[in-house]
Amino acid sequence: MGKLQLIIALAMAAFSMFSYFGSTSVNPVTGEKQRVAGISPRQEVQMGLQAAREMAAQMGGLTSNPQARELVARVGARLAQTPIAQKSGYPFRFHVLADTRTINAFALPGGQIFITMALLTRLETEGQLAGVLGHEIGHVVARHSAERIAKAQFQQGLTGAFAIGTGSMDAAQISNMVGQMLMLKYSREDEYEADDLGVRVMAEANYDPRAMVGVMRILERASGGGGRIPEWASTHPDVANRILRLEKILRERYPQGVPRGATP
Repeated sequence: MGKLQLIIALAMAAFSMFSYFGSTSVNPVTGEKQRVAGISPRQEVQMGLQAAREMAAQMGGLTSNPQARELVARVGARLAQTPIAQKSGYPFRFHVLADTRTINAFALPGGQIFITMALLTRLETEGQLAGVLGHEIGHVVARHSAERIAKAQFQQGLTGAFAIGTGSMDAAQISNMVGQMLMLKYSREDEYEADDLGVRVMAEANYDPRAMVGVMRILERASGGGGRIPEWASTHPDVANRILRLEKILRERYPQGVPRGATP
């Protein structure tokens, strides 16, 4: 029985590794090779559409505020017409959640993007709203959701193989915990990449990319200074570190200063 368990465990582990490492595609926007477990952009769009209504319901529904809806739709449409967004081929849609307590914005696979009223009402300029939405567009065009799904499937396969091979659920739980800690690194890298892509999208839409730094300062104030949760234990990078990285990106990309005339 022990040998059979080991054979099954090794087969499961081998299949998980082949499925993950053997399935790559080149992102048309970033040019990077990605492991997305055979998930196509069309499937991402379908997943996002299916999840959008449920996600909205879980967070109190969409706002009935017509000014908020119009503002987000207008800024979102301007960003969605940029070369980066158009090259991705995703049908972007922008939604405002009625939630007035949770400061948040997020993107579902395939282009469904949400922002809460709690965050929207804290933003000071149209450019800052473009920064938030541009960041979420960055997640979509970089296919971060597809990458996370692939990584989660890989982790689950290895955890199952470990549990069968050792015959111990405790050992499997430890393995799963280690896998989750490793996933945090990827999440932080995703956030940094989305910040970078968001700045590019903003600039292409003629918004002042410095407004993204303003967004981070608002988030920093909302989190009580940004230092309560150590970066290594968080799925998002420390806000202060994101500000430093954004300022570095702006210096390198605009050594002569940000072009004038952009919407602040």
